[in-house]
Amino acid sequence: MTGTLARSRPHLGGVVPPTLQTLPAAVAENLAIVRRRTRARVMAVVKADGYGHGARAVAHAAVEAGADWLGTTDVAEASALRAAGLTVPILTWLHPSGVDAETAAVDRIDVAVGSVDELEAWLPDACRSVRVHLNMDTGMAREGCPPPEWEALIARAQQAQRQGRIRVVGLMGHLPSADRARPEANEAAVVQLRRAGRALTAAGFGAPLTHLAATSGTLTDPATHFGMVRVGAGLVGIDPSGTTDLHGASRLTAPIVHRTTAGPGTPVGYDGAFVTTRPTNLGVLPLGYADGIPREIASAASVEIRGRRYPVVGRVSMDQIVIDTGADAFPLGTTATVFGPRGGAAPTVHDWARWAGTIPHTVVTGIGPRVRRTVA
Repeated sequence: MTGTLARSRPHLGGVVPPTLQTLPAAVAENLAIVRRRTRARVMAVVKADGYGHGARAVAHAAVEAGADWLGTTDVAEASALRAAGLTVPILTWLHPSGVDAETAAVDRIDVAVGSVDELEAWLPDACRSVRVHLNMDTGMAREGCPPPEWEALIARAQQAQRQGRIRVVGLMGHLPSADRARPEANEAAVVQLRRAGRALTAAGFGAPLTHLAATSGTLTDPATHFGMVRVGAGLVGIDPSGTTDLHGASRLTAPIVHRTTAGPGTPVGYDGAFVTTRPTNLGVLPLGYADGIPREIASAASVEIRGRRYPVVGRVSMDQIVIDTGADAFPLGTTATVFGPRGGAAPTVHDWARWAGTIPHTVVTGIGPRVRRTVA
């Protein structure tokens, strides 16, 4: 199945605009691979608009394929999923705009808390009980409660629970080194979370749902699975550990909107960063760094047209890239595939990440709002 990112600006009549296709079948296949690696519940994480693929599309595909939970950045994202008809439990844990406690309670959205200060920031607004996952810092110093402050957070959570403002139902942490695909690199985090869980049980919180592993840990280290795993990048075909062949869940296409014939010695783009060496045909695609095409890319970068690859030449502009189609003179409107799933002639997001010297996550999450997303 497919989805589409398309530009909102005017385009030639009859020309299909740039499109990112989200592939629910690939999401389902990737979830099936995850299911074979764990007995734990699976949370489908759809942060960053479903890793650039459309949060609702990915969430629906994952839930239809059997995901038990959904994960988002904040309460507003989770509420949008509720409005889209998704009823499975949802956890939100980064809260860049704070926590709307009333909405979290009404929409049955779980909230992660990583410090007493975080809890105090929204607790006065909690007129109804909010489900809470206590977040332990297991080695990243990025989020979560540092171990020396854990007892204080537990004590404040006990008080808030007695007041009926929260109900502690979960315990979470993050793996700082899971991408190495070496279980020994995760041992300290596992020990830390187990210790935190024992403290919660001793404090009377029972046996909260515990989760630590994201995609890499899920695929490589069963000791990190606990009661649930959180899979985000893996849903859309990205395995940061590089150990598992997942299915690409998107296809980015764009039409040729301008073409020209160039002789030898023709400079292309700003500063003439590329100069033709032979008579050739050039085509322009209406995608640039404002749409997520990395500005700094290797000379090997290419797109696919009709089963063949053609190089991207010259500098990436804000709104355009130029491709060298050699002896092939394609008409306006001809569709080029910028990236797609593995197994065909089209480049993959992994290819683009390599050409840009980055990770696939930045490629898919960088696709800008001028590209429309559709599902087919």
